[in-house]
Amino acid sequence: MYKTRLQIIISITTIFLINILQGQETSLIVSEKDINYKLVLINPTNFQIKDSKTIIKLDPFYMGTHEVDYPTFNQFFQDEFYSQNDQYDAITRPSSPYLDFTLGMGKDKGHPANSVQHYGAMMFCRWLYEKTGEFYRLPTEAEWEYACYIGETEKNMITDIAWYESNSEGKYHKSGELKPNKLGIYDLLGNVTEWTMDQYVENYPEFVNQNSTNPLVKTTKKHPHTLKGGSYKDSVDKLSCSNRRSTDRIWNRRDPQIPKSTWWNTDAPFVGFRLVKPKNQPNKEEVINFFNEYFKS
Repeated sequence: MYKTRLQIIISITTIFLINILQGQETSLIVSEKDINYKLVLINPTNFQIKDSKTIIKLDPFYMGTHEVDYPTFNQFFQDEFYSQNDQYDAITRPSSPYLDFTLGMGKDKGHPANSVQHYGAMMFCRWLYEKTGEFYRLPTEAEWEYACYIGETEKNMITDIAWYESNSEGKYHKSGELKPNKLGIYDLLGNVTEWTMDQYVENYPEFVNQNSTNPLVKTTKKHPHTLKGGSYKDSVDKLSCSNRRSTDRIWNRRDPQIPKSTWWNTDAPFVGFRLVKPKNQPNKEEVINFFNEYFKS
C-alpha cells in the first residue's frame, strides 16, 4: 500500500521530533559532595528485544552518559553521617573493604566504581534520593537494551567504542575515553559490565511477552541479577546490545566474612553500573515503597 504525501510528511516530522527530544541533558548535582553526573533524555518508541514476539513500551527516562566513577561512589562510602550496617529500613554506607578491589587499575575521576554488588549500587541510589530529593535507580534490562539499540551502538567499529579483551590491556579505563554512541552515551559495551534492576531469569523474552509495558523482573532474593554490555575481560562476541549475563556466587568466594559481604564482590573487578532517572518522577511515598520492597527481599 502506497503512502500519501501527507503520511510521508507526518512520518518524517515524527522522526525529526523524536531525534530532537532524544539526548536532552540533565545533571545530578550534589554540590556539598562535589558530584556532577550527566544524564541524557531518552524518549522511547515501541521496540522488540531479540527473540521476543511482543512490542515493548517504555516510559521516558534519563540515562547516565558515563559509568558511575570511583570518586562519586566514594562520596557515599565516606559519608559518616550514615552508619555502616545492613538494616533495610535505613540508609547505610558500605563496610570498609579489606583489600583494594580496583587491583591497581585506577581510582581517579572517570575510573568506574567497580566490584560493587547490586545491593551497594541500590543503596547508593537511596542515598542520592536523600541528598537530592530526586529518584535515581539502576536501568531495567529493557531500558538498557533500548538505549543500546536506539543509540546505534553496534553500528560503530567496536574498537572505537569499547574496551574489551583485545584492546583493554587487561584493565578497565576511564569512562568516556572512547567514542560515544549516537545518544552521547559512553561505554555501554565493554569496560565494566553493568548492573540492571532485574532479577535474572533464563527466558527473558518469554517474560517480556507477558509483561510488555515497562518490564521489570522484580527482586525477590539476593541472587541472581542481570548484567549487560560485557567488560574489558570479554571477547568481542560478548559485546552486544542483546547479550546478558547472570551474577555468579563465585565472584565473592574470597570474602572471609560470615555472612559474606552484601556490598562488595571480591572477585569481580569487571562489574560496575550507571544510573537512570525516570522523567516522570514518583512521589515520596512511591519512592519509599520502592526501596523498602527491594531491601526487604
